[in-house]
Amino acid sequence: MDLTEKKLAGEQVFNGGFIKVQRDSVSLPDGSTAWREYIRHPGAVAVLALSDDGKLLLERQFRYPLARTFLEIPAGKIDPQEAPLATARRELLEETGYRAANWFYLGKAYPCIGYSDEVIHYYLATALTAGERQLDEGEFLEVLTVPLAEVMTMTLDGRICDSKSLVGLHWLAAWQRGELRCEAL
Repeated sequence: MDLTEKKLAGEQVFNGGFIKVQRDSVSLPDGSTAWREYIRHPGAVAVLALSDDGKLLLERQFRYPLARTFLEIPAGKIDPQEAPLATARRELLEETGYRAANWFYLGKAYPCIGYSDEVIHYYLATALTAGERQLDEGEFLEVLTVPLAEVMTMTLDGRICDSKSLVGLHWLAAWQRGELRCEAL
């Protein structure tokens, strides 16, 4: 069965500094039509920064849409014409002050397939060296180093609950068990 929906017409209904909202008329597999509204996103990266002593860098940051503070792995949006690996290196340095000698590509995931075209590229960063953070204007976050075993417990008891971090930690655990082959960069 062909499940493809075909775009008939569309318009951008919002153009913000970060996201755009699109509204399209589509033809459904049975020939009827429907509307699809979705967010156009520039893409993002997420970094699992693992120290030599088995600690993971986490960030504590307030997230306005949900009006609460979250614990998450470092991440950020891809700038125009920026390669995902360059974004990962930049975001790790800006947000945490750390650099990594070793980088591995873990894969990509689509966090909100029902209403966004966002893709997140995941990287493992090892052989870390601490430095000075370079936060963006208006960016406020706290950096923590947490033993990986405790981080995994935090995913089960709800202290870490954003999908980006959960996916990344799942892949990190698979990598540590030898079940996920990573591309060394």
